[in-house]
Amino acid sequence: MLTIEVLRGSAKGRILSVETPTIGIGRAPTNQLTLSDYHLSGEHGQIFREDDQYIYRDLRSTNGSRLRRGGKDVILDGLERQEVVLEDGDELHLGDPTEPVILACRLRENTSPGANVWVQAQRTLDEFPRVAEDVARDTATAKKLLEMTRRLARRGRDLGAVFDGVAEAVFDLVPRATHMAVALADDEERRFTTIYGRARTGPFDGTVKVSRAVIARVQEARDAFVTPDASKEFGTSHSVLNVGMASTIAVPLWDGENITGVIQVYNRDSGDKFGYPDLDRMVTLAGQAALAIENARLFQRLRLAEEKARGENRYLKTREEKRRFADMIGDSPPMREVFRQLEKVIDTRATVCIEGETGTGKELIASAIHYQGRRRDKLFVAQNCAAMPETLLESELFGHRRGAFTGADHDKKGLFEIADGGTLFLDEIGEMPLSLQAKLLRVLQEGEIRPLGATTTRAIDVRIICATNRSLEQEVAAGTFRQDLYYRLKVFPLHLPPLRERRDDIPLLVDHFVRKYTQELKKPIAGLASETLDQLVSYRWPGNIRELDNEIQRLIIQADPESFVTPDMLSPQIRKVEGLLGRVAPKKGTLKDMMEEIERWLLTEALREHGGNKTKTAEALGITREGLHKKLAKYGM
Repeated sequence: MLTIEVLRGSAKGRILSVETPTIGIGRAPTNQLTLSDYHLSGEHGQIFREDDQYIYRDLRSTNGSRLRRGGKDVILDGLERQEVVLEDGDELHLGDPTEPVILACRLRENTSPGANVWVQAQRTLDEFPRVAEDVARDTATAKKLLEMTRRLARRGRDLGAVFDGVAEAVFDLVPRATHMAVALADDEERRFTTIYGRARTGPFDGTVKVSRAVIARVQEARDAFVTPDASKEFGTSHSVLNVGMASTIAVPLWDGENITGVIQVYNRDSGDKFGYPDLDRMVTLAGQAALAIENARLFQRLRLAEEKARGENRYLKTREEKRRFADMIGDSPPMREVFRQLEKVIDTRATVCIEGETGTGKELIASAIHYQGRRRDKLFVAQNCAAMPETLLESELFGHRRGAFTGADHDKKGLFEIADGGTLFLDEIGEMPLSLQAKLLRVLQEGEIRPLGATTTRAIDVRIICATNRSLEQEVAAGTFRQDLYYRLKVFPLHLPPLRERRDDIPLLVDHFVRKYTQELKKPIAGLASETLDQLVSYRWPGNIRELDNEIQRLIIQADPESFVTPDMLSPQIRKVEGLLGRVAPKKGTLKDMMEEIERWLLTEALREHGGNKTKTAEALGITREGLHKKLAKYGM
């Protein structure tokens, strides 16, 4: 008997004894356990009895269910997993994960459904080899088994065909059998599920399943058996009553010491029961069937894994090819120079070192070099050298062999091997540890890698493109970057200008990001007010294109449909330029006086921005240090 007590929720304190085969739980008044809590579904779940067990099933509820047992949770979302067998002391947590309705489950009896089953005939797993030898001595049966083995071998890759072959063999070897079913254990939780059933003649109605009580009996006793009257031995089991079985044979499928499935054979004619000869033939058949089913399942898993890998590869390639040119926007003189340099280096093997501030689009340029070049049909693989600690980065780049270090329980390909024939983009190369720099130098010099734990090297053909927002010359001078590697990487340096040096491109980029996010968010807008665009162009963009991208996305989210983006919607740091023209505007006077006043203001702001450092101020203003001193002396600054 199962008793349910509501520990939390609108019906707290209510106790319900489960006496009917099935009870519904949820907000709908038709449920036996009606709970009015708003976050539950109308028909949230149900508890039903099967083979002396109580099972909770989530009915694809909106907020799902959880079973808490011994401090651990089992998630029941109706998709990945839908039901679970209840045990004494379980708690069902329904609905809102933070404030769920909690039901306590109490079982007066928790005996195994397979206990105390009387059997007419029995063979233990230890007896199976001897039984197979005895069966093989019968010439007629041996011929049938040989033919059955050949048929299964021919169907070996198709799991459905293998099941059909097993069913045909069952009905051929066991003349009294009227129905049969197969239950298999899943790979993770070893939970058995009936996945095949068949009748000897006539249409199959789908009600024949392997009884849960039979599965429990096979798991506990680890044997094959015959019971003469299933309804007496397994009581009022739902699956037994549905098929009206009288005599039944249950035989385990096994792999070494593990029971991987159960074949159950039914006879609905109570006057003609199974015996030892039937059982022994089924034991012999099960040995071949287990091997054929496992091979077919393995092939099925491998085929699904390959299809998934091919699909992911096609998706990644398609995604990269679609975006390889879409975001390369710019018509300013600095960007035209970048494009001119790209045309020179794309179809060469030269190592390219892309320099530029964070957010200038270094990876985008690297992917453009790959996808416009001769290696476009191979992989473009990117790795940020600052994103991993040294030990993990080495394994990620060069791979490892099983046992190379603690936790290395399988061989792993490194990114150099994965990108063989293609391009490997190493972002933030200046962050790479010195020990790995030596290994990278060897790859560039010798064209070969050695995975961790390997004793031999492997030749590879990979084009290296690296990027950095640091000055590698300064890193070399500081001793944190190898000079010989620096010269290997700087075969073709490519400088990406910051956004503040290509302000002519800002309107083009703004237009691109507006179209991108209005389509993505399905929110058309009227456009940007002219004052808004002026402030976007005037802002210095320390985060470069990435910062502009984020700002436009935020503006589109914030804007009302079909309205204009106004200056007050801009981020605070961008609105700081709002009063710039008012502060710079000189007093009325001659053109010479007004120009000098503006120049004085610009010099003051530049010095303030660079902390009084005149060298940096001169560089930012595009004049010499001597020229800056002359201007400061002119204005008495």
